[in-house]
Amino acid sequence: MQLTHHTDFSLRVLIFLSLQDKNTLVTINEIANHFNILKNHLTKVVNNLSRHGYINTVRGKNGGIRLAKSADSINLGEIVQTMETNTEVVNCQKPACPLNNHCELKNILNEAQAAFFQTLEKYTLADIIQQPATIINLLNLN
Repeated sequence: MQLTHHTDFSLRVLIFLSLQDKNTLVTINEIANHFNILKNHLTKVVNNLSRHGYINTVRGKNGGIRLAKSADSINLGEIVQTMETNTEVVNCQKPACPLNNHCELKNILNEAQAAFFQTLEKYTLADIIQQPATIINLLNLN
């Protein structure tokens, strides 16, 4: 399974925010610059993360975004399942496959996908940032 850019960018935003002080507001421009991502893409990502309660947004001149909850309470499996709009591994209908009702491929792939999500559900955002100093250095946040 390949994650969409939307999910990838969602995880990057959350990682970036988890490295900030709890009350620090960060702008979309800051994140876009550190990850070399277009601001328009990140705006959609931020709106989606906000709508699902992962981040808080503050409008205005001194506004920005920050995590809405602690990094150890943000589950990676939940994020991926929330951000991915289509988790269907294979579509046997388009184009119609002549093996459709007599093939176990879809069942095997669904089982593999379930294992993928079970693994992700074991981890939180905090597990990603176990070495914050290294990540901060790599993102030039010093």
